[in-house]
Amino acid sequence: MGLELMALEQDQRISEVVKREQARLRSFIRRRVPDPRDAEDILQDVFYELVEANRLLMPIEHVTGWLFRVARNRITDLFRKKKPESFSDSAVADEEGEVLRIDDLLPSPDAGPEALYLRRVLLDALELAVDELREEQRKVFVAHELEGRSFKKMAAETGLGVNTLLSRKRCAVLHLREQLQSIYDEFTRA
Repeated sequence: MGLELMALEQDQRISEVVKREQARLRSFIRRRVPDPRDAEDILQDVFYELVEANRLLMPIEHVTGWLFRVARNRITDLFRKKKPESFSDSAVADEEGEVLRIDDLLPSPDAGPEALYLRRVLLDALELAVDELREEQRKVFVAHELEGRSFKKMAAETGLGVNTLLSRKRCAVLHLREQLQSIYDEFTRA
């Protein structure tokens, strides 16, 4: 009877944690994961991990911090699985119309370990930020900025208005600026 009572108390504590943290955790995940189904899957995975950790008697001192750390890891895993393309293979045009590859805009991998590290951090952050975009924003951003396609041509292909496409790209750019600002600040201070 003692073990049953302990198990019941543990189940009750887990239920309380789920009730207390579910809304905040869902909101945290939704801000980072555009697809609501993926966000809900991650939320369920996080709570499953909590139940498993409890079942295996793993001590968790700060449950809230632990839950958010597991959520961050699951979000990272999701974006790693969904890499649509490598940005190091992409190209953009400069003001004169000359085609530059993303590689041309980043520190050279031959410039030493610091430059190599900075390059990797920037590419990873850019890929993660683009992966976080809503699909329709990502498609327009990639098509215009990386593939060099015109809004007029995209409008003809998709049947969407040029203003709709411009709006989607603007949203994408604002999101990317926000996501990449901290990295920019960190490296310009150094």
